[in-house]
Amino acid sequence: MPIRHALAGLLFLATPAVVLAQAPAGLIYSQALSSGVTAMVQEKLQQAGVYSGRADGVWGPESQTALERFQQTRNLQVTGQLNQATAATLGIPPGELLSSRNAPAAAAAPPAQETVSPAVIRNVQQRLRALGFYRGGVDGVWGAGTQASLERFQQGRGLQATGQVNPLTLQALGLDPNAPAARPR
Repeated sequence: MPIRHALAGLLFLATPAVVLAQAPAGLIYSQALSSGVTAMVQEKLQQAGVYSGRADGVWGPESQTALERFQQTRNLQVTGQLNQATAATLGIPPGELLSSRNAPAAAAAPPAQETVSPAVIRNVQQRLRALGFYRGGVDGVWGAGTQASLERFQQGRGLQATGQVNPLTLQALGLDPNAPAARPR
């Protein structure tokens, strides 16, 4: 599953200058991993002794259970997602994740994710407001109004209405998925 945008988001959002937003609804920036990265994760899970399936690059229930088991046995937060802490504990450097960014997406693999910064939230709120989907303040705080507005926008654009910030949604909003905190032109 290509994670170019997710890793760009991870790297962008992991900088010390970025303040994490209040996210009562669990707002994340996520992108599916490539099948090559998915196979690499499956191999790492095999090496850790928590996955006995094939490293075929297709994320299924066995892979999901193995990832959760890995998180639990390593005293990580059991999210079922390939987050920064889990990838690091698996020994997967960000460069390896980025090198597979153009590979085709595998179905149902867990997205890599990171908390969205207030600058990105402000841009999303501003674009939603300009497009008539949002009436609240452009304050960089993710709340129920922003969440509902984003879901309505996604639904109106024929996107999966997850209420989550992802590359397709950013692009549909007219924001650069590779630099979502940059001021829109």
